[in-house]
Amino acid sequence: MKHEATARVVINMPREDAWNLLKDLSLAHHYVPGITRTEITTDKAEGLGASRRVYQASGKGLDETVTEWNEGHGFLIRLHKDDKGAPPPFAKAAFRYRIDDAGHDCTALTTSLMFDMRWGVAGRLLYERLLHKVFRGVIRDVALSMKQYYETGESVSPAQLKQLRIDATQGA
Repeated sequence: MKHEATARVVINMPREDAWNLLKDLSLAHHYVPGITRTEITTDKAEGLGASRRVYQASGKGLDETVTEWNEGHGFLIRLHKDDKGAPPPFAKAAFRYRIDDAGHDCTALTTSLMFDMRWGVAGRLLYERLLHKVFRGVIRDVALSMKQYYETGESVSPAQLKQLRIDATQGA
């Protein structure tokens, strides 16, 4: 895919513990801002081919299907609506979660949105002039929220996320 927005954080827990949380596809609503509910939609709850639907407060759902699975280290999920392609403004979209050891009892988490834009030149301009920073911010928010959720076991509220952004900017 042509474009990618990536963020990286270090979580204060061993990779094995982080993997046990990451591989549970039913937990996304605890750390993805704007998602209120997660539903596993396949017989498989993890691994290649497993799917989930995540819901926004509006009730709109988005399907996510695992297309790559790297046991103990992460996976890639394709974003789509039912059997259709990615939702606008994307022509194609996928999200990668990757964890690696980061020293004693710490885990590096990298979140990445990889995508192609719709609408040809207009889509490219929309991305370059407006959406580039928005997408980077959203991916950063997911990483910050995952770190907070993994370390505390509590869902991240909008107020907490605001403080996490401030702390990240100040290097806390």
